[in-house]
Amino acid sequence: MKSFGIKFDALVARAAAGSARTIGLVALVCGSVVAGTNANAAETAFIPSVAASPPPAGAQQLCRQYTWACAKKAAISLPSHQELRLVKQINRQVNASTRSVSDQSQYKTRERWALPTSLGGDCEDFALLKKRDLIRAGIDPSKLLIATVLDTRRNAHAVLVYRSGQGDLVLDNLTNKIKPWSATQYLFLRMQDPKQPRRWVGVYGRS
Repeated sequence: MKSFGIKFDALVARAAAGSARTIGLVALVCGSVVAGTNANAAETAFIPSVAASPPPAGAQQLCRQYTWACAKKAAISLPSHQELRLVKQINRQVNASTRSVSDQSQYKTRERWALPTSLGGDCEDFALLKKRDLIRAGIDPSKLLIATVLDTRRNAHAVLVYRSGQGDLVLDNLTNKIKPWSATQYLFLRMQDPKQPRRWVGVYGRS
């Protein structure tokens, strides 16, 4: 099992880099893992963590670049209904005000995690901007976790997860509708560790 875990982590790392063949293989492997070890994941309110994982390639310097992206303490405490209202508002604002632009078009590189520029940004950039704005609005950073997934077409994608009291909700640049993670039909691969956002955990959860 240890050998499998090492090989699987390497496979997931390659998927995050965007290899179409590798992404397809990860989807098959993940489906097998989920079926064998986490059959009830779709019924779980919170995304299950499997094990520690290296960060995605583009996020290796994230904490140095943006200290707030890895913060774990809240400046203030807000009522849950107020938090959810802010989450919906900021999710919609960022989606409406930010153009979708690939890293290749903007930076001439395959992968770069950064806040959107005046030209826009890709999915990771949307997630970062939402996280920053929600933290500034007073939401506990430990409730705002960036996650990497395979979308419904099994393309590499990133979203922001809001860990509400009732379960994990997904903020996505592809839709203004905020859904429970189990309703996205995404294959979840990695996520910031809720206990220590500087670290990442493998989740391998199928919604």
